[in-house]
Amino acid sequence: MKKLLAALVATTALAVPAMAQDITEFRIGILGGENAQDRLTSNECLRAYAEEALGVPVKLFTPADYDGVIQGMVGGSIDMSWLGASAYAKAFLTDPEAVEPVLVKTNLDGSFSYHSIGFARKDAGIASLDDMKGKKFGFGDPNSTSGYLIPSIEIPMATGATMENGDYFGEVVFTGGHEQTIVAVNNGDVDAGVTWADGLGNWEDGYNSGALRKAVDSGLVDMNDLVQIWISKPIPEGPVTLRKALPQDVKDTITALVAGMHEKDPQCAYNIAAGETAGFKPIGHDAYESIIAVRKAQSN
Repeated sequence: MKKLLAALVATTALAVPAMAQDITEFRIGILGGENAQDRLTSNECLRAYAEEALGVPVKLFTPADYDGVIQGMVGGSIDMSWLGASAYAKAFLTDPEAVEPVLVKTNLDGSFSYHSIGFARKDAGIASLDDMKGKKFGFGDPNSTSGYLIPSIEIPMATGATMENGDYFGEVVFTGGHEQTIVAVNNGDVDAGVTWADGLGNWEDGYNSGALRKAVDSGLVDMNDLVQIWISKPIPEGPVTLRKALPQDVKDTITALVAGMHEKDPQCAYNIAAGETAGFKPIGHDAYESIIAVRKAQSN
C-alpha cells in the first residue's frame, strides 16, 4: 500500500509541503444514490489516497440529497465531487465560476455515456410503459440526470402525457435516490422506477456499472426478480468536478490521482465508479452544454 501511494504521489511531480501551505483540508462530496455508510465505504480508498497525495486531512461528506452537494460545491464547502450531468448543469447555472469539470468515467467499450433504466418487479405483470398507466412510478431526486431530468423529457414523449399525477401515471413520487428507488420497486412500494446503468454487459449482473450493479454487489436485489420496461437514449456521463478556486497544484494532483486510479488500484476504481470501468479520462465543459440548455429551459 505504501509503495502504491508513493507511486501515485510521484505521478504529480508536486511537492506536498507547497500544497499544504495552500489548503488546510480537502473535502469530497458524494452524491446520494445509496445509503450514507455505503457511500463512505466505497470512497474510503479515494479519501486515503487523496490525503496522502495532498498532505492535508481529507474528509468525505454525504449530504442527504443531490442539492446538498451542489450547494456545497457552489458555496465552497465541498472541493470535489463526481456530479451527474444535471447536477453539474445546476451548479454551473448557479455560478459559472464555482465549478470545473476535469474527468469523466469511461465504460469498458471506451464510451462515456449511460442510460436511465425503467424497471419493475417481474411478478408485477409490467413489461413496458403501456402497463404503467394509472400506476405508481418512483424517481430518485429532482437534480438527478437519469433519476428524473431525462425521464421527465423522454417518458412524456413516449406516453403522450405529462408527468403530473393522474395524467398518465397514477402517482409520481421521489424516493430520495437510486438505491431507494431500487429498494422501493423490489419491495413493491412503487410499481416501477428509474435508475442508471451503462447498459453494457448482462442484466442479471445489473449491467457492468451503475446503481443496479451496486445493488447486486451489496446483495440488495436479485436481478432475476426484476424486468426492464424502458431505456433512455444515451446520456453523457457526469463529470468529476473540482471547485474552480482551488490552487492549481491541488487541482493537478487530484486530477492525476483519479485519472491513474484504474491502473494503480482497479478495486478502488471499481468502488468509486460504481462498477466496471476503463478508467477516468479528461472532459471539459463543452460536453455538457446540451444538458445545461435543457436545465436552463426547464427553469424558465
